[in-house]
Parts: sequence; structure tokens; C-alpha cells
Amino acid sequence: MKLTWLGHSCFVIEEKGFRIAVDPFRGVRGYRDSETEANFVVCSHQHGDHNAVDLVKMVPAKVPNPFYIKEIHCFHDEAQGAKRGPNIIRVFCADGVRIAHLGDLGHLLSEEQIKEIGRLDGLLIPVGGHFTIDAKEAAETVRALAPKAVIPMHYRNGELGYDVISTLDPFLEEMKGCPVCFAEGNSAEITGEQSGIIVLKYV
Repeated sequence: MKLTWLGHSCFVIEEKGFRIAVDPFRGVRGYRDSETEANFVVCSHQHGDHNAVDLVKMVPAKVPNPFYIKEIHCFHDEAQGAKRGPNIIRVFCADGVRIAHLGDLGHLLSEEQIKEIGRLDGLLIPVGGHFTIDAKEAAETVRALAPKAVIPMHYRNGELGYDVISTLDPFLEEMKGCPVCFAEGNSAEITGEQSGIIVLKYV
């Protein structure tokens, strides 16, 4: 399964030529608005930095949809959604590979939610805090879910990203001892063979 990071929390997930855009955005400091082409689009919640579906050019699929998508409902905050509303975790499954996108998860997962998510080959997880779980909570979530590969998202990198959220460094410090690979580009193939943290590069 191929992942391409378009910045912030937006990815294109691709299998056998079928493309799904996840959490397209506009107006996030430093990033280009996430204009792309896809056969399908999903959003974790209805905030402008995650639901800019009009920026996605929908094109007819040339192949059947190979994905099964499982949804787990949760919240954007630690107060049952009272502060920022609901959030949807999605697990994308195709050809034996399972990748979860946590959206703007704002709380630690319950045992039931962990069980619902299940085995993961890849985990796309917010780590910047303020609007989402912070570095410590993200590390705890990684340990609870035990994915093979972890791809951080929703953090500040210099002039990229909201200035109120943290950089990647605190998360990497919390995950000290876990292998870290800094990719040369913004894409990665998740096959189920990788392990550790994969930091994609915004290009």
C-alpha cells in the first residue's frame, strides 16, 4: 500500500492504482493547499484543515476498489467532544495490509477502541498536541496499538504547520530506542515488512 503525504494530516493512500485522499486541507501555515486527484475521499472530521474536499479532483477509477475501510468513532478532545467535536479513525485494509489514520484524535484510546482497530502494519498518528494528543499520549497510543510502522503527522516543522503545536522532536524523544527512518521524499510503500518510525519529507 502506497502512502503519499501532502502535508499536515493529508495523505493519498493507493493500492493497485486506486487512490483515496484522506483529510484534504486548506489554509495551514506553510503548506500548499492539498490539491490532488483521487477516486475517493474521506475526512476524519469537519474542520477546514481536514475537510477541503473541493480541492480533490474526483476521477473515475480504472480498477475496482480494493479497499475495505473500517471506521472507529472517537473524539477530537478529552471531553467526549464537548470542546472540538467528534473524530473518526479509519483503518484502510487491502491485500492483507492494514493502515490506520487517527485523524485529530484528542484522547487516549479505550480498550474497546484498541480492539476495534486491531492489528496494524502502519499507523498515521498526530503528535503535535494542543488540538490533538501530544507527544507523550501519542507514544502511549503507539505502545497500545503496537503497529509495525509509525508515520507521524500534524506537527510543526519550522514554518510548516500551526505555531501552537509542537515539533516532531518531543515525540521522537518519547519513542527513544525505536528505529527512525527519515525518508528522502513524501511517499512510502507499506508492505508489512517495515518496522519503526518513518518520517516523511514534505516536498
